[in-house]
Amino acid sequence: MDKIVVICGPTAVGKTEFAIKTALDINGEIVSCDSMQLYKYMDIGSAKPTAEERAKVRHYLVDEIDPSGSFSVVKYQSMAKSAITEIIAKGKIPVIAGGTGLYLNSLLYDMDFSTPPRNNDYRESLFREAEEKGPMAIYDKLKKIDPDAASRIHPNNIKKVVRALEASEYGDGVKDFATGPVPTKDYESILIGLARNREELYDRINRRVDMLLDEGLVNEVKSLMTMGLDSDDISMKGIGYKEIIGYLNGEYNIDEAVRLIKRNTRHLAKRQMTWFRRYKNMKWFNISDYADEEECMGDILIWLRKRIKP
Repeated sequence: MDKIVVICGPTAVGKTEFAIKTALDINGEIVSCDSMQLYKYMDIGSAKPTAEERAKVRHYLVDEIDPSGSFSVVKYQSMAKSAITEIIAKGKIPVIAGGTGLYLNSLLYDMDFSTPPRNNDYRESLFREAEEKGPMAIYDKLKKIDPDAASRIHPNNIKKVVRALEASEYGDGVKDFATGPVPTKDYESILIGLARNREELYDRINRRVDMLLDEGLVNEVKSLMTMGLDSDDISMKGIGYKEIIGYLNGEYNIDEAVRLIKRNTRHLAKRQMTWFRRYKNMKWFNISDYADEEECMGDILIWLRKRIKP
């Protein structure tokens, strides 16, 4: 069976660098699993791989979607699986890299998206809210709208909560998923999780936010708003963009915007770790336990090479 390698973890942990080094070592190409890096023109706030990094290894699903358009997990699954097929056809190994848990689920499990939503933006906004604020954010909405449905659905079953909210909002029928997620048989998935001690990770987050501001995040958001984008667009609801929009709209000063970005990014990192820890077959590497990143990378490659041999 064909194999894919997944490298995931919280924001700012170092996924891009580790994914590139992994792909170079195992003759792979990278498929981004990041809900923001997909968008064109949103380079700074999404912390995309640099042109130099992308020159080392081909990256798929980066700079492919216009930020004014809608996007969904359905579209991501289709595009990512197409990229995976293309990479495998070249005799290379797909390396899935990113921190968007719902997108990763769409590649690891057979998720049925056959029932089209009445309002795709509504569905995607719910998935995004669950990703950024945690499953309870949308589950609480369901409890208010349809307590009976909420009583039958576990809060962590995000897909079913979203479908129930759609049913309440638009009158769609809800398909009953009585069983748990079924792993896909399209390929074998080798999962690597990257972590750092909390203090180190939070320091990296803070320094990254400062760096994004120095690189021109405010001007990037201004440029996007000049193109007609605003806080109603799904693409602009990402952390870093929505806070700067608030600043530009005069809701608070730049210092408060930076504080909010750092806080919201730390909260996101915590939710990402909670999400990824649910994968029972994930092999975790805590970078903070090593003398340096090269030593950690060495251990990862030793572990990985044993599992990708034919």
